[in-house]
Amino acid sequence: MPQTARRLSVFTESVIREMTRLANEHGAINLSQGFPDFDPPEVLLRALEEAARGPHHQYAVTWGAPRFREALARKIHRFTGMEIDPDENLVVTCGSTEAMMVAMMTACNPGDRVAVFSPFYENYAADAILSGAEPVYVPLRPPDFCFDPEELAEAFASGIKAIIVCNPSNPTGKVFTREELQTILDLAERHDAFVITDEPYEHIVYEPHRHVSFAALPGAFERTIVCNSLSKTYSITGWRLGYVMAAPKVVHQARKVHDFLTVGAAAPLQEAAVAGLELPEAYYEDLRAGYASKRDVLLGYLGRTRLSFTEPQGAYYVMVDISPLGFADDTVAAETILREIGVAGVPGSSFFREPEHRYLRLHFAKREETLHAAGERLLRLRE
Repeated sequence: MPQTARRLSVFTESVIREMTRLANEHGAINLSQGFPDFDPPEVLLRALEEAARGPHHQYAVTWGAPRFREALARKIHRFTGMEIDPDENLVVTCGSTEAMMVAMMTACNPGDRVAVFSPFYENYAADAILSGAEPVYVPLRPPDFCFDPEELAEAFASGIKAIIVCNPSNPTGKVFTREELQTILDLAERHDAFVITDEPYEHIVYEPHRHVSFAALPGAFERTIVCNSLSKTYSITGWRLGYVMAAPKVVHQARKVHDFLTVGAAAPLQEAAVAGLELPEAYYEDLRAGYASKRDVLLGYLGRTRLSFTEPQGAYYVMVDISPLGFADDTVAAETILREIGVAGVPGSSFFREPEHRYLRLHFAKREETLHAAGERLLRLRE
């Protein structure tokens, strides 16, 4: 039979999804794939019921239902101060996963180079390769996962077309400071590169840290392609609603890519999600407080295991150093912990370009009773 495309041989299927499959198979508590085990806000559930009875069962406008884009523009302005034109600056996508692919294919030609911080969310390198681009890796140094400005400058000088910045970061929980973002912007301006940001955890940030939207930095908007989603903020990962935000010239090109990838996101869900975008500030305060409490529960148990970890500044992931357990391979470690302890995490090597095998990524987007149950199981690691 004919051979499949060569580019598919240089990366694997999602390790995260594989760990979820194993968790389901063995009845483990799934702290691998980052989705909650609790419902979205009640206002969204009611809006979904209403949308299901409304006239929203055919294609919406390809780049997003007008009501949804208008509400999204208002929400972005409320939190960033940016004046966003819903007709010129936004493309609604099927989650931030599609948004990232749209951004990559809009920004890059085959053969272009794209800088990726390592560790990285596993889609980034795959998206670059599928777009015909070459990923160039810049290390984030543990335990605080900061970059070296000189190494970053070398990556830009090598001729990159774009850099991907996940803020807050999956998998590390790092929140980039304004100064770090300014360093990235200065280099992008000097080398005329795009900055593709991935910001689905923008509202899940812990004191004293603050999320700064890269596109809101003075002079940044014209070269920034923002990828974002509603999944994490409103606990609706299955709704698959995301968006690309950029300058009009970029958005007009991104619409072409989006149109031929998926045509459009689900029309009823866009209508229902408007209710979430209009939630008051109190919702976001409660969201941050709720996740801070969940973080404290899981980290409390991890502290009792005597394993070291990096306290997340944002998002809902924690990188745990499992090297004291004596495993030479973190995938073997993750599968052993899943089967014998009953908790599923993600082997850290799936996020690193470097040969790094000492980490397990756990997430805490779960009810506190789920985290307590997982924590009690993790205490067995002391044995």
